[in-house]
Amino acid sequence: MNSRFLIVLTALAAATTLAACGQDASKAAADAKKTASEAADKAKEAASKAAEATKEAAKEATDATKEAAAKEADATKDAANKAADATKEAADKAAEATKEAASKAAEATKEAATATKDAANKAVEKAKQ
Repeated sequence: MNSRFLIVLTALAAATTLAACGQDASKAAADAKKTASEAADKAKEAASKAAEATKEAAKEATDATKEAAAKEADATKDAANKAADATKEAADKAAEATKEAASKAAEATKEAATATKDAANKAVEKAKQ
């Protein structure tokens, strides 16, 4: 864009110089005005293209950010699901261990009751003698 501007300025200076030296000063001024107008239009078009490119780059950056956030959310969700599964598994194991311990305690209580009953029966037998 800077080189175009420099070319336009050079052309404008040349046209102005020719206009000052020649008989067709008004034609040279009109040509210089036309050249300056064309240069301004090209500069405007280049600025518009630069703005469009900036807009597109911002959109792409936003899309990339959204995609990264979605992937992070998925990873967090996956980690939470794995933690929930591990917690459930630990709870199931704890429940099974509790059930097994209760079963063994019941069996031990039953054996203790049987032993107490046997001891009481023996005591009764001895007391009868």
